[in-house]
Amino acid sequence: MGQIERFADLVVRAGVNVQPGQGVVIDTDTAHLEIARAVVEAAYRAGAGWVETVWSDGPMQRSAVDHTSIEQLTRTRPWALARIEEWAAAGVASIALVGDANPHLFDGADPEKVAARRWEEAQARRRALFDRMRWSVVAAPNPGWAQQIFGEPDVDRLWEAVGTAMRLDAADPAAAWQERSATLTGRAHQLDALELTEVRYVGEGTDLTVGLPANPRWTGGGMIDPNGIAYLPNIPTEEVFTSPDRRRADGVIRVTRPMVIAGQLITGLRVTFKAGKIIDVYADEGADVIKAQVATDEGSSRLGEVSLVDKDSRIAKAGIVFHNTLFDENAGCHVAWGQSFPFAVEGGMALSEAERVDLGLNMSGVHTDVVIGGAGITVTGTGPKGTVEIIRDDEWVL
Repeated sequence: MGQIERFADLVVRAGVNVQPGQGVVIDTDTAHLEIARAVVEAAYRAGAGWVETVWSDGPMQRSAVDHTSIEQLTRTRPWALARIEEWAAAGVASIALVGDANPHLFDGADPEKVAARRWEEAQARRRALFDRMRWSVVAAPNPGWAQQIFGEPDVDRLWEAVGTAMRLDAADPAAAWQERSATLTGRAHQLDALELTEVRYVGEGTDLTVGLPANPRWTGGGMIDPNGIAYLPNIPTEEVFTSPDRRRADGVIRVTRPMVIAGQLITGLRVTFKAGKIIDVYADEGADVIKAQVATDEGSSRLGEVSLVDKDSRIAKAGIVFHNTLFDENAGCHVAWGQSFPFAVEGGMALSEAERVDLGLNMSGVHTDVVIGGAGITVTGTGPKGTVEIIRDDEWVL
């Protein structure tokens, strides 16, 4: 079995854990055609009843940004909402193959239009995924992504790095991920037992204190759907995470890895928070994109996630910058502004959106992860049992 086939098998068996007769929807770019075909084949081999691919294409997206108004780019489409509801009602498994085929696709475009989102559709999709569907987001190698990392379109070299990060080099990658998932779940249970009320990140250029809502719940590794079926929302995943109180974040962060948002490279990013809100953004490159994104809606300038990752991460050990958030966020501690996770508070899945907001969770049409960890990062947690070190110099010590 080749790398692409091992990749597809992992996504289908451990990612969404396709069940006999289940429908599968795959969101992918035309740049990932060969990989998408392998995933479709693997899904049918696993017993899928039907598989539908939803295609996107970078140049077509650029055409929309160049020639369509903000009003059109943000307008809710009733047919799209109905489709999401039908997928959720049918218990469809959702696979997203991501990976920028052209990280400079939106160079020179209007930043506000690049950041535009169909907010109501994004919220409906998130509700469906969190409440009723199994889902997995996986990055797919392509020449453009390889070019961004290595300076040349060496896809074979990229597959080698991706294979290491995704444990495709294991005799049974799915079993290897089950083992890693158990370790991360154990760390989440440790944090739950501390009943933390805030966490603090301190490193070079970073000193951020973030408050947590009452009865926070930490998540690590895989998840369980309403029918008791295990799955991995992200592959790879090396994090333990929760959602903070959107009203309580103060300090500064220095983003330690470049990032790509809507096809645009962001480097040297520094962000300042006060009373939970982003009040200042600076970047060596791409600041306008970030400023436009955090102005998207009421919650886009507030945090929706705090995450803990140490140097034991496979991505950290790879020693390269992947220029892909899914990978790079798992190389070090990170935070994300935008949408919170409803399961991040005790009983949160049973609460209404209004009740989650009252508890301090955030609502937004965006969710953007930024890495602030790496060598020298220290994370402490404070709660009724005092202040404890969780990570010291990028090593889990709890």
